[in-house]
Amino acid sequence: MESETLELKKSTAQLKPAVISIVAILNKHQEGKLYFGVKDDGTVVGQEIGNDTLRTISQAISAYIEPKVYPVIRQVTFEGKSCIEVEFQGNEVPYFAYGRAYIRTSDEDKPLSVKELENLILRKNKDQLKWDSSICREASLEDISEEKVRSFVKEAGKEYKGLLHISLTCRTIQVISSGGLTIEQIKTEMVS
Repeated sequence: MESETLELKKSTAQLKPAVISIVAILNKHQEGKLYFGVKDDGTVVGQEIGNDTLRTISQAISAYIEPKVYPVIRQVTFEGKSCIEVEFQGNEVPYFAYGRAYIRTSDEDKPLSVKELENLILRKNKDQLKWDSSICREASLEDISEEKVRSFVKEAGKEYKGLLHISLTCRTIQVISSGGLTIEQIKTEMVS
């Protein structure tokens, strides 16, 4: 009955592994559900729910998961028995439980190795790590090598119109005055 996005716990006595499961699922799928009062095989056993049970679950999730997630925690009834549903989602991967990152594989929670964690972070930030789409706020037209520009334009099969043409066009589209010029914008301008 368990899956990559569904975790079942017999009771809240398994709260620590439940928190780990939430993190593992978030790191792989960014959303999932967890039920207390249901065995791994799907057998509904019910969960005793006291005045503070839902609050205790919420506090454990808040205290032991970073970055923070705010799940929907509610009492539900299956086969006439009270259970607890925890519905969660989050896009701030990687998530950590008790200081460690985990990933969901089938119905298991595996600790991430340093290399796996590094790859997860790189995948998350791949767009921000592309240098040619980054703005260099300190750059000016004087920082551009005219010889390299001429070579690039020639390689593109276009007529070189000079750095002054590039500067005027960039100012017209307010690239320079807006605080930066990206390499992609320079390339586009040079061959247009």
